[in-house]
Amino acid sequence: MSVVAQILAIVEGLGVAFLGILSAFFFRSPRMRGVFLIEPENQEIVRPWAISYGFSNLAWGTGALAGVVAVNLGFPEVGRTLVIFVSIATIIRALAILFGDLRYWRLVAPMVLVPALVLVAMAV
Repeated sequence: MSVVAQILAIVEGLGVAFLGILSAFFFRSPRMRGVFLIEPENQEIVRPWAISYGFSNLAWGTGALAGVVAVNLGFPEVGRTLVIFVSIATIIRALAILFGDLRYWRLVAPMVLVPALVLVAMAV
């Protein structure tokens, strides 16, 4: 796995994990309203899903980072497989969000672009 692919996978992992933290802990914040599109009167209704989605993203982000660690610990096939799986899953999850509501395109764009770049960097 090239250095470029590893750096991109780290960016992906940190970005997805950061989104997880925002989703799980800050979905009620007025500053996040433009990102998550959750109206104040709906915050308690979506709370279980926001927290679940947030911790799910933390797990996915950790998976990408673990893949890079595995590569550097001498387990290149395990690491590559993990990074590829997380990248494909992140793209699919992002597209599912977009298909659910096109207003999320700003949130979805980096969730598709970065993993796609990871996959391209791993292919070359």
